[in-house]
Amino acid sequence: MTTPTIEDLVEDLGCRLAALPADRAHRGTFLATYLRTTEAVGAAVRRGFFEDGRWVTEWTAVFGRYFTDAHDADLAHAPVPRPWRLAFGLSSDAHPLAHLLVGMNAHINYDLPQAMLDVIAPEDFADADLLAGRVRDHDRIDEILSGRVRAEDGEIGGPRHVVDRVLAPVNRLASRRFLAESRAKVWENVLALQEARSQGGRLPQVRLAELEVLAAAKVADLLTPGLLLPRLAVSGFGVRLPPP
Repeated sequence: MTTPTIEDLVEDLGCRLAALPADRAHRGTFLATYLRTTEAVGAAVRRGFFEDGRWVTEWTAVFGRYFTDAHDADLAHAPVPRPWRLAFGLSSDAHPLAHLLVGMNAHINYDLPQAMLDVIAPEDFADADLLAGRVRDHDRIDEILSGRVRAEDGEIGGPRHVVDRVLAPVNRLASRRFLAESRAKVWENVLALQEARSQGGRLPQVRLAELEVLAAAKVADLLTPGLLLPRLAVSGFGVRLPPP
């Protein structure tokens, strides 16, 4: 089997962006942002930014497949995980930033822990040095995402009111903080899912179902009308699996 690459994911995202049907054109905001972010991760791999570029490449490609699978299933009117069903169901006339936010939330909170577990073998969790390197590379993604926040703010269209422009610096700072917070919770959820995997039986499916419910509830919270930043300041952008 050919090992997937970041270039493969960039091509796949580009093809899906170009082929969006008219009634799904609003999904282009998330797709285009994801494509540019993936290109930034690929550039970071090529310049040696990560400790294990080969692993980051595999992880990035596997992670992306969770989104493309959900996207393709939705276009085919097939079932999709609950967080994506809510994100995809956002009205087409919502602000582009809203589509980006709910897409990011579903992808990070629900897909990312699963992708991490896919590319970290059970025995790797017993190797403290290897696992510490995985965590450091996971954390390094935050620097890339933080660097994209300002650039994406300029790329994304849609109406901008005066208050949006005034609050833009605050929103960028909050975005960076919320991304770091959610990714820290992702790692906690990876460990929780690994614990379930090590015990076997039905527990892995039960814990994944719990994660799906929590991630869907967070997307639903983002879709609730009202001031978003104050709510996120209280509850955060990420979700955390409770003890089993």
